[in-house]
Amino acid sequence: MKAKQMFTFLALFMVMLTSCEKANINVDPDTGNGSAIGEVSGIWKRGSVQHITGDIIIPAGQSLTIEEGVTVIMDAATKPEIIVKGNLYAEGTFAFPIKFTVDEALRTEENKFGRLWGGILAASSCSELLLNYTIVEYAGATTSDASTSVKQKLYKGKAGENLPALWFANVKGKLVVTNSIFRNLQEDCTYIEGGKIIFSNNQFYTTGLTGGEAINFKSGCLADVANNIVYSTNTNALKLSNSGDRDPQAYIIAYNNTFVNTGWRRPTAKGGSIWVEATVRVSIFNNMFINTRFGIKRDTKAPEDVRSIFSNNYYYGYNQTTVNQFQPTTEIIAGTNDIIGKTAGDNEPKFVNYPTSTDVNNAVFSSAWDFHLQSGSPAIGKGKTDIKPQHTAGLVLNGVTYKSPDPASYIGAFGTAN
Repeated sequence: MKAKQMFTFLALFMVMLTSCEKANINVDPDTGNGSAIGEVSGIWKRGSVQHITGDIIIPAGQSLTIEEGVTVIMDAATKPEIIVKGNLYAEGTFAFPIKFTVDEALRTEENKFGRLWGGILAASSCSELLLNYTIVEYAGATTSDASTSVKQKLYKGKAGENLPALWFANVKGKLVVTNSIFRNLQEDCTYIEGGKIIFSNNQFYTTGLTGGEAINFKSGCLADVANNIVYSTNTNALKLSNSGDRDPQAYIIAYNNTFVNTGWRRPTAKGGSIWVEATVRVSIFNNMFINTRFGIKRDTKAPEDVRSIFSNNYYYGYNQTTVNQFQPTTEIIAGTNDIIGKTAGDNEPKFVNYPTSTDVNNAVFSSAWDFHLQSGSPAIGKGKTDIKPQHTAGLVLNGVTYKSPDPASYIGAFGTAN
């Protein structure tokens, strides 16, 4: 009898131990601080610190909500991946953003292009993913045969791939990324393969060691991209493609964004500002291109949908080489009502605080810069406002409605400061 009771106790203990491995462990119930490995769901309490010591998975049909001010420390030794099969809601605030990062001692110049942990990888079963007032940094590790994403055939499903900081892959899902920062990443900031999508009011900088875009869209995406600042991506600010044979056809509306110094660190001529290809349908207007390597560029062998619209975009080049590479050709797309000069220095945008003579190869972003427009800027009053974004009625995630911004009467991501 005693032996039988002991066997029963041991069996129950093993069940409990296994359950612990599938959820948060070592959680302080008062502060919410803890460490996690394996399956996670529920709520990470506001202001808490979560240490991720190995790959974590949000199971299908479950959700993880991350409250304002949470710091998520990824273990650089194990380079964890965050696998999202259910839903993820990272809801920070301006005063208390959420941060996915690494130990402070590793946030160095040597590690400025990340590679210290994997990324947020959302499988096709993820129906809702929100990043609001969220900082994602030092991600983009290279996969190996031991990576969970490789074993589960997620993202590209093979070893040797540099992971994006964010991957989303549900054509029927909803993705909202707003008021957030992507920085210190090895390659693509985001790689999106379907869904109803809003990217608005975000910053992308210090990204791309040898390649990579800020936002990389494929077929199945219906996206509005507005009011973002993209600084010195290695390749394009936006790569817009209908590749992948997913339904619906990719349709991207990109407006009132500011792109600065993009494309110059790419070792081949592909990099630039916005790249369009493979019958993607686009409406691209009210965007500001400051010292970008090229203007909007198409793949001449697989061009964009003929219904695409290009209008009211603004170009400035500090030197003549840059200005020459803005000029329309069969590759560089001319828009209607564009503001584009032919001489170095034409159309100085008059930012509140940014020296337009900054070296185009500079990848270091200064928080002191201010890309609002001074009074008298030639970009004021030149915006197009009669194109309706796709998600003005909003996308509802976790019961909250997030709407695409209205097009502005100025060009670029920011109007005047007051």
